[in-house]
Amino acid sequence: MPDKTFEAGIMAGRLEQQTYEAHFADLHPPLNRHEALVAADRCYFCHDAPCITACPTDIDIPMFIRQIATDTPDAAAKTILSQNIMGGMCARVCPTEQLCEQACVREMAEGKPVLIGQLQRYATDHLQEQGIHPFVRAAATGKRVAVVGAGPAGLSAAHRLAMLGHEIVVYDARPKAGGLNEYGIATYKTPDGFAQGEVDWLLKIGGITVETGCVLGADLQLDAVRSEFDAVFLGMGLSGVNALGVEGETKKGVLDAVDFIADLRQVSDVAKVPVGRDVVVIGGGMTAVDAAVQAKLLGALNVTLVYRRGRDRMNASPFEQDLAASKGVRIVTHATPKTVHGNGAVREIEFDYVGEDMSPTGQTLRLAADQVFKAIGQTLEGEDLPALEGRKIAVDANGRTSLQGVWAGGDCASGGDDLTVTAVAEGRDAAMDIHAALSGSV
Repeated sequence: MPDKTFEAGIMAGRLEQQTYEAHFADLHPPLNRHEALVAADRCYFCHDAPCITACPTDIDIPMFIRQIATDTPDAAAKTILSQNIMGGMCARVCPTEQLCEQACVREMAEGKPVLIGQLQRYATDHLQEQGIHPFVRAAATGKRVAVVGAGPAGLSAAHRLAMLGHEIVVYDARPKAGGLNEYGIATYKTPDGFAQGEVDWLLKIGGITVETGCVLGADLQLDAVRSEFDAVFLGMGLSGVNALGVEGETKKGVLDAVDFIADLRQVSDVAKVPVGRDVVVIGGGMTAVDAAVQAKLLGALNVTLVYRRGRDRMNASPFEQDLAASKGVRIVTHATPKTVHGNGAVREIEFDYVGEDMSPTGQTLRLAADQVFKAIGQTLEGEDLPALEGRKIAVDANGRTSLQGVWAGGDCASGGDDLTVTAVAEGRDAAMDIHAALSGSV
């Protein structure tokens, strides 16, 4: 029998071991060579390809698919990675159905796009599995750049700057590099340690030192970093979690969804992660869906995702919403949390139904809950930061902040849409502007 640990109605080991293995297997098994060649053959290789425009990193998609079609996947990988050094991860987690594949001519004509994301994974996996790093460093420039945050934006910036000959030191608050890719994405999307493997592969460019356990504002002072380095890139993401702001929020069993996901990503055996019988997730983004689906896969009997607006306003893509529904997650819309009930630990959570203008309708909903996950957005934390725009660091089109010699990108900076692929693009583009500034061409 599975090992069971009880705590306030929450327990680990609800399922048999083989069930966990099946539940947390790769969401999209990779294409084999034959499948990749067949999928590549469907591409029209458009001259003015709309899929390129739809890609935040501007990958030459027809080119890399043609290279796969001619059975040169490593060349295809280099085409991808020259624009998106984290192309392997993006192939797994990008909402391709809303980006490149939605713009595919095949999608518009037939309702069945070329499998761009899966083909990208096929090519990048083929190259990385051989341990090949297709890029070499330029001659040393003598310049040193600090990168704060080892997530997609920071690592993208670090790799591009290292490739251009600069010496890079990457600081990160966590014990491991990877940021969102390592700690914030559902386990079934990137199993088998892929995120850390991609980081190790990326660092093969050389010239990058990673220092973990360094928190900006505590272990690192921005002014000190600025004085020590020739340039600074801030890509530390959003480490704070928004509060519900309702009575009873501090009761036992009310948790942050990001911590739940991180725990699942770091544990060696998912069967050891406790989950409730009745789980409620509050939010409408990718984090909310990832938490809800994984709670169900861990064996929760009832999982309800509650969002304050309609499904068409959810940040989670339609694919993610449908995935949640297919796993047995109930989705309730137009409801906002009102009160968490329970004597010390959560037992129920009460919601107000709201209209399109967010005003209460007078109707309420009470859900049994022994575990509640908050996924209503994250906030920027830090001291002595550059000027903010709203709740994020204000940047111009090149990622420059209000402080001389400081750039920013990814989730912590204004203007992005909080996607891994966008963060990679912003890190890459800021790196090119940093290089231009350091080389005197700007």
